[in-house]
This record gives sequence, structure tokens and C-alpha cells, in this order.
Amino acid sequence: MGYAILMLVLIALIFGPCIWVRRVLAKHAGPRTDFPGTGGALARHLVEHYKLEGVTVEETADGDHFDPIAKAVRLTRDVGEGRSLTAVVTAAHEVGHAIQNHTGYLPLAARTKSIGSAMRIEKIGSYALFVAPLIGGATGSPAAAILTALGAIAIMGSSIAVHLMTLPVEFDASFNKALPILREGGYLSEGDMPAAEEILRACAMTYVAGSLASLLNVARWFAILRR
Repeated sequence: MGYAILMLVLIALIFGPCIWVRRVLAKHAGPRTDFPGTGGALARHLVEHYKLEGVTVEETADGDHFDPIAKAVRLTRDVGEGRSLTAVVTAAHEVGHAIQNHTGYLPLAARTKSIGSAMRIEKIGSYALFVAPLIGGATGSPAAAILTALGAIAIMGSSIAVHLMTLPVEFDASFNKALPILREGGYLSEGDMPAAEEILRACAMTYVAGSLASLLNVARWFAILRR
């Protein structure tokens, strides 16, 4: 019963931020006829304005993000071709990551390296979890299978630290990069700034959901092992 309650709490913690993020972005996604350009146009302008050499702006179906390896600001069609507050602010947030990369922002570089390592570690953990029952069968020892599975879960749980590492990177891109650009560059009116801050917070909080999702994955395996 206690594990069921824990799982329900974790699910609420995960889906709560996701629902809030989607609500915020949808609330400000209406077209703005007073905006001179799209999110993609602003991104290309900022890349040129800040002389971010080698950085491109591309369309993607995998969610808005900046790829520091390819040096590409990748925007979904709604953002790249959208003329809304959500589109413009989201584009500025992703360019904020490009500026981090350009200036050698160390937490971004650390995150880039850690994500690749975490993916490899998670794969090892998945393999170990898969072979745990085989080890138990081969050795005739349930304890060996359980210990292997627990070790696999601990390995997979390392992704939580990587997700948590993204939070200062995301908030820096939102509030130390994108927000000053939008305000001081005159890209938005003062009346739009409160909504822009809400959108920037939502952009950063998407990674909170990712971190909690990793926690839920680990907790789910612990619950399975307790049965």
C-alpha cells in the first residue's frame, strides 16, 4: 500500500510540471499581428547579431533544443514559423544556449559530456537488468539475481544526476541570457515581459520533469523487485 501511494505521488510530481508547462506555452501561442517576425526569424537575427559563428537554425520534430555538437538551434515548426509570444520567447531561450556554448559556459559543456556518458551507463544498466533473471537461474540463487538487478537499477539511476545538472543550465539560458536580450533589445514590450518570464520558466522546467521521470523509472523497478 505504501509503495502504491509513493508511486501515485511521484506520478503527480511528474505530470504536474508537464501539464503546467504545456498550459503556459499553449496560453501564449496565439498569433500576434504586432510581431515583425517569427520565432525562427528572431533566432537567425540573434545568431547574426551576437556573431555566433557556425551556428545554424534548423527545423526539427524532436522538440526545441540547442545541439552543442552540431552547433544548431533546432526549433519545432510551431516555434520556427510561429508569430506568437511562445514562439519568440522559446526561440530566444534556445539561442541563449547557443550563447552559452559560444562563451564557453562550463556547466553546458559538463552537461554535454555527462549526457553521452549517462546514456551509455543506462544501456549497461538495462543489459544488467535483463540478464539478472538469467544469472539467478544459472546460479540457482535468487539472491544473486536480486543483487544484480539492484546494481542495474543503481546504474540506471545515474541519469537522475544528469537531469538535475541541466537545471542551472536551463535557468541561466532563460533568465541570464534570453530575458535580458528580449528586454534590453526591445524585442518585446514591457507589457509582454511578465508573460515572457512565465514562458522562460516553463522552458527551463521541462527538465525538471525529465529528472523526475528518471526517478519514477528507478522507483518502479524497486517496486517490482519488492513483489
